[in-house]
Amino acid sequence: QVQLVESGGGLVQAGGSLRLSCAASGRTFSNYRMGWFRQAPGKEREFVAAISWSAGSTYYADSVKGRFTISRDNAKNTVYLQMNSLKPEDTAVYYCAAGTLARENPSEYEYWGQGTQVNVSS
Repeated sequence: QVQLVESGGGLVQAGGSLRLSCAASGRTFSNYRMGWFRQAPGKEREFVAAISWSAGSTYYADSVKGRFTISRDNAKNTVYLQMNSLKPEDTAVYYCAAGTLARENPSEYEYWGQGTQVNVSS
């Protein structure tokens, strides 16, 4: 089992920044690829970003490319999502997830956190 706890959400004005964190416990964190997803009210959960075990590879949704950066610190069992130039359409609950062979498809992820709310005002 892997337990994931997100933090860092909140309210920010458009153009601002937030950094989300996801702390993992349980099985060896470095064995898992990590991803961030988000879900806005009335919409399906969508892929945001993912990172490989060694952080050598990162993947981003087109909607966040150039604005968001995913990173991980295996020594701290933590994955981060730095979000810059935030837009109102980024408003959603953000979830982190862990999977051994996962990338963009949420069904590939085995473990999920409870989510953290991000609100971007215009």
